[in-house]
Amino acid sequence: MNRKVTLYVVLIVVVLAIIIIIDATRPKPIDWSQTYDPNDKIPFGLFVFDKELPSLFKGHDVNKFNITPYEYFDDQYDYDAKEYSVKGSFISISDRNNLDEESATELMYFAEHGNTVFLSMHEFPQEILDTLKVRTESFYYISDSILTYIDNPESEKYYLREGAMPVYFKSIDTAVTTVLGHQEFLNRKDVNYISVPFGQGNFLLHTQPAAFGNFHLLKDDHYKYAQDVLAYMPQADVYWNTGSNLNERLSGSPLRYILNQPALHAAFWVAFWSLIIFMFFNAKRKQRIVPETEPLRNTTVAFTKTIGNLYYQERDHRNIIDKKIIYFLEKIRNEYLIDTYSLDDSFAEKLHLKSGKPLEDIQKIIHLIKKHRQQFASTEADVIEINKAIEKLRL
Repeated sequence: MNRKVTLYVVLIVVVLAIIIIIDATRPKPIDWSQTYDPNDKIPFGLFVFDKELPSLFKGHDVNKFNITPYEYFDDQYDYDAKEYSVKGSFISISDRNNLDEESATELMYFAEHGNTVFLSMHEFPQEILDTLKVRTESFYYISDSILTYIDNPESEKYYLREGAMPVYFKSIDTAVTTVLGHQEFLNRKDVNYISVPFGQGNFLLHTQPAAFGNFHLLKDDHYKYAQDVLAYMPQADVYWNTGSNLNERLSGSPLRYILNQPALHAAFWVAFWSLIIFMFFNAKRKQRIVPETEPLRNTTVAFTKTIGNLYYQERDHRNIIDKKIIYFLEKIRNEYLIDTYSLDDSFAEKLHLKSGKPLEDIQKIIHLIKKHRQQFASTEADVIEINKAIEKLRL
């Protein structure tokens, strides 16, 4: 390794060390993404909610699944009995609507059979809104707190700022819909939580999913608001859709973990581009040009043609046939391990079973070999006939 290459390596190592030290010492930025994932400990993950949910439904199972509601509940439906094998409440908490049409239809069918469907979203499936005769709306949002509360004299009011959105129910079917909660913002009061009966069950629609995020569950007494919202759900088994309903799957790339970690992501690209620069400056040749050497010619074909022409010119047809037969029988002995001393019916049957070739073709070539051995002279026609017979077997 010359001095120039050594200098490049030292510079790359120093740069990487400086980047790692700077990244390790700087404060980690807060991720405010509204993932609503039970595994996320960021402000709007549902890690705390995941741990506390079983305590709100003591004595009942909390079933989590990350496939679409259609895939999950369709497997639980007994088409003969026309009923579900599971009963309880469905929960979905998300920043946006991530329910496909089949899942929205399945949830309506699930509610119709006496179950509860709880959706806390900023955007609801249009199929559900149209069926329940509900319309939502939002307006220009200035960063400020939204006052939210349950329509219960014993419930308190809570100010939600982080993650809250001015989404509300603009119109509802007042003949059947029950208003459960309101929100106040800029001197206006809007409905943000409703209950709509559907079949033997009902839908609970809520417009502030941020109330269930880690941030608000750990901030002051905001957890009480989440408790008040969920208090309208019956004490029954819970079926929580925790995954993406758009069938998004984790990347299978071996670099997935590295690229998902900010520090490793930066180090990876620094190392990558450093290697590219190193290769660019070291692209010149380090040795003299290697002289081109012609490969040895394959003279087997030429030799075979010469021997063939010699036999043809001599018109020694019998000798040609002998050579063909010797080669043919030698190949059978080597590849199929069959004794060729006696070319009888037993030999033909063995070759037929081992090679899978038609028995008639094998018997024909045996006949021609025996015929050749019994006659004293051979013609060009005999050479052609026995050659075609051998070629037809393709052993």
